[in-house]
Amino acid sequence: QFQLVESGGGLVQPGGSLRLSCAASGYTLDYYAIGWFRQVPGKEREGVSCISSSGGSTNYADSVKGRFTISRDNAKNTVYLQMNSLKPEDTAVYYCAAETAFGSWHSLDEDEYDYWGQGTQVTVSS
Repeated sequence: QFQLVESGGGLVQPGGSLRLSCAASGYTLDYYAIGWFRQVPGKEREGVSCISSSGGSTNYADSVKGRFTISRDNAKNTVYLQMNSLKPEDTAVYYCAAETAFGSWHSLDEDEYDYWGQGTQVTVSS
């Protein structure tokens, strides 16, 4: 059974950093594009970043460009989201999602993804 598990969330002060991990089990991530999404209660889920199966193509929401970096280590079956210069408005539950994909495909559209983790809470507050 294909499962995604996020970790690395927590409480951090504004300007601080966190690194989220999305670990897969059941299948290798080699043939999956991965997206990171976040959701605040009462709001729609927002695409944050995504990466192609090879890692050669990435994309970011405008709100996180220059602050967040997505990467993947297929040998460890894990995708990371390094979050720097965190702001209170980054507070949300962060989810990773996977979709079978080849080549450079990647997407910030949540409807494109079939497999989802359970989420990890990120709180940015002083």
